[in-house]
Amino acid sequence: MSSRTVALIAFLVLGAAVVLAAGLLTPWRTTPAERTPAEKSPAEKAPGKTTPAGETSGKADPARKTTPAGKATEATDPAPPRPDAATDFTEAEISRGSAFRAALRPWSLARLALGLVIALVLGLTPLGARLIGAVARPLGGSWWSEALLGGVVLGLVATVITLPLAARSEVLLRRYGLSTQNWGGWLADQAKGWAISAVLTAVLTLMLFALVRATPNWWWTWAAAGAAAFVFAASFAFPVLIEPLFNKFTPMPDSPLRTSLVQLAERDHEPVKDVLVADASRRTTALNAYVSGYGASRRIVVYDTLLEQAPPEQVESVVAHELGHAVDGDVVTGTVLGALGAAAAVCGLAVLGGSTALLRRAGVESLTDPRSIALLLAIAALAGVFATPVQGLVSRKIEARADEHALALTRDPEAFVAMQRGLALQNRADLRPNRFFQVWFGTHPTTVERIAAARAFAARENLPIPAPSR
Repeated sequence: MSSRTVALIAFLVLGAAVVLAAGLLTPWRTTPAERTPAEKSPAEKAPGKTTPAGETSGKADPARKTTPAGKATEATDPAPPRPDAATDFTEAEISRGSAFRAALRPWSLARLALGLVIALVLGLTPLGARLIGAVARPLGGSWWSEALLGGVVLGLVATVITLPLAARSEVLLRRYGLSTQNWGGWLADQAKGWAISAVLTAVLTLMLFALVRATPNWWWTWAAAGAAAFVFAASFAFPVLIEPLFNKFTPMPDSPLRTSLVQLAERDHEPVKDVLVADASRRTTALNAYVSGYGASRRIVVYDTLLEQAPPEQVESVVAHELGHAVDGDVVTGTVLGALGAAAAVCGLAVLGGSTALLRRAGVESLTDPRSIALLLAIAALAGVFATPVQGLVSRKIEARADEHALALTRDPEAFVAMQRGLALQNRADLRPNRFFQVWFGTHPTTVERIAAARAFAARENLPIPAPSR
């Protein structure tokens, strides 16, 4: 049995493992009513409402709830609220979000499409191989110089060609008030992003072709294991090594909000080392927060824009959502799926990259030639296009579960709805998104779906149902 046949079998087995892992680890049932008791988090099992100060109050009277007009009535069993943007947003607000996304989308899609075209042209014609050979020639044209510089120069070509489209998107972000950067800061961020990518690409491609040349038939076995290990290492290293390159983090001063956030994490059985404030305002007006790190290094990070514009209970709601990711091990889930996917991708590259027809189109004789980097990147780029909607589906389910976790932990659907409305308005969310774009690119449920889920939670838990916001 040839090594390529074994690689095909490994690809199929690992692909099946990705599907199985996604099926088992993705929360297809996101509400407590759908999940079994074993699947529920501690926050969902704990009765009683927790106030921002950390004190527990009694549960709302199950016989009474609030109507959309805000009046108390006898509780009934209403049908789940149907998502409708007009319930919480005026037509002017809806139009502003739609106009921004309609203006931005063509440039974002054009950038994605152009990047794919560049990868295919460089990889499925001899152009990429010739470019790699030309760049390595001043260093003697050795295999290691081609391996070291090949991926870097191809990435640089794609970055430079697509940079005007990225700049146009930046212009629109400024026009709609979402970017606060000057061009110097923007270019610096672009340069840092490319530099990080270039260093990683150079190291990985050099290691890859060292393996290919050392074991021409079975290199993919070692490379698949290395790719999986790299995904795990990158997941742990990113918060420590990469995040500080783009933002400055300062400890949040002692305050009732800081105390409340720390207590929130403790009640969620996810104690944090610190609460930090990121200087996001030097780059954007968008609102956000996240939980970073693992174990003893876990920390809550809050954008300074969120602190400036959102009241404490809404900040808590955002943080509770992010704590949900930590409690449910979503980063670990993503890392496991990413590692399995990376290993499967390497095996797929061994199968397709060994095709005589493809190698001939790329202008190389075998994968032992580092100039085949262009072909490998073209295959990876095309695979990434089709993986996008699958990743989006898994992500939307995970985000929906984190929303349910936040509601169960804070038991404050009113703050959650207000927070979602504020985020949507500030971040210029598309409140009536095109169904295709939501399915293909959406990583979160839509704003109206998240608000409707909060009202459904309130009805299910006999809590006051948030009134329409408009």
